[in-house]
Amino acid sequence: MSKVKGFSVKFIGLKEGTHNFQFPLSKSFFETFEYSEFNSVDINVDLVLVKKSTIIELSLKGIGSVNINCTLTNEPFDYQINSKLNILVKFGDSYDDENDELLVLPHGSHSIDLDQYFYEMIVLSMPIRNVHPDVENGTIDSEILNRLKEFDINKEKNSNFDARWDKLKELKK
Repeated sequence: MSKVKGFSVKFIGLKEGTHNFQFPLSKSFFETFEYSEFNSVDINVDLVLVKKSTIIELSLKGIGSVNINCTLTNEPFDYQINSKLNILVKFGDSYDDENDELLVLPHGSHSIDLDQYFYEMIVLSMPIRNVHPDVENGTIDSEILNRLKEFDINKEKNSNFDARWDKLKELKK
């Protein structure tokens, strides 16, 4: 059952050959899956459907950007999405989507629900740690990073100074 209306493709009336479709994704699409990591979303999914006599080949390509928060500084930034997914659709006795690249639809089906595939393609293309590009190149001026530098225990004031020994020296007295 499709959670989002409009993200299915009816293939029953299509002639054999290549067909192109476009689907815009927004933040509300991901909210239907209860995924709230994105501040904003601007992604277009291009679908190339190749209909043959016994199978259907789907090539999905998601291009756009999502606005997310940095895991280190919590500063928002735009992350560029460029993800691909290929699916082979066959027909059989019952519905089967256990294989990531093979979808079996029951005979007599007339459409394919794509919302789950769109969701997985985009979310799985995200990095584990979302690091702001300015953190990586060292040019970000963040209040959180400045505050963390104040508490950096590895910061040496003197090359021979090790603050851990101060507490032990007090025990001598």
